[in-house]
Amino acid sequence: MVINMNKENIVEFRDVSIAYPLKKFTLQAVTNASLPLKKGMITALVGESGSGKTTLASSLIQCISEPGKVVGGDIVFNDNGNEIFINKLKDKELRKFRWEKVSMVFQAAQSALNPVMKVKDHFIETMNQHGMKKVTMEEKEAKIKKLLNFVKLDVDRVMDSYPHELSGGMKQRVMIAFALLLDPEVIILDEPTTALDVITQYFIFTLLKKINKEMGISMLLMTHDISVVAKFADYVAVMYGGRIMEYGDVHYIFKNRYHPYTRGLIGATPSILGSTKDIEAIEGNPPNLLDLPKGCIFNPRCKYCQKICQEQEPESLSIDNMSKGKCHFYKEI
Repeated sequence: MVINMNKENIVEFRDVSIAYPLKKFTLQAVTNASLPLKKGMITALVGESGSGKTTLASSLIQCISEPGKVVGGDIVFNDNGNEIFINKLKDKELRKFRWEKVSMVFQAAQSALNPVMKVKDHFIETMNQHGMKKVTMEEKEAKIKKLLNFVKLDVDRVMDSYPHELSGGMKQRVMIAFALLLDPEVIILDEPTTALDVITQYFIFTLLKKINKEMGISMLLMTHDISVVAKFADYVAVMYGGRIMEYGDVHYIFKNRYHPYTRGLIGATPSILGSTKDIEAIEGNPPNLLDLPKGCIFNPRCKYCQKICQEQEPESLSIDNMSKGKCHFYKEI
């Protein structure tokens, strides 16, 4: 069955399932995940560690850790009205697609950069691999300088530096500039401020928001920081046990908190205004993907759990076209 893509979406995950086949068992990391990425918007993926955020996002450029693979559904990119089925691209097509259409800012910039290459050489190598060998060195350097200047770096110093000569914040900004090199339409941000101080984190996210607004680049952000999502994201998807439990407009989701898991995540976040007494942790632990509970995957930790929750997996219900939630009592809670 052919599904026409919504023109407002730059990417659509359609019932995507991702598994890790091992010798004695198969681990199902993502199950029937459907998620749109709106053009020119920032969509955040939130959830506890192991919920499937990075696995789902990595499938957008087919960089899932071995031996993981997409075993169901489609990941579709809107290329000016033409649908590109990313999970069906051949190696040569995929190599061209990466960085030109979708790029990524990795979690640890110090690991993403080659320690024996200068910053300038990282950029030049990528240009050469993407059909820019005939472009003069002067033109290449001019573009590199423009990007480094855009992310507020000392251009002359940074271009000729090795990664170890830069601070964590500087390396992260180099990676952001690197992600912009081939003018992509989507950038994946995997915990882009991990291990950075609070002031630098705020600077990085302000810079990313500027890129989003001025260049119109769509972004998929993975983070544990709920406050960052509230301030910088336009849409949010909440993941749990490899499933998308809730999705919608970020302000609507945070204001109403219809899904019990979303409510728990927000309630467990400290506030600089409220008392620590108001913080309420979610009881229990995330599910074992090899031994999932029957019915709703969240039922062992849900204080609203009823008999139907232990017997049937809920379908996604919609409220006012503003949010969708995977809960039997989504409209009632």
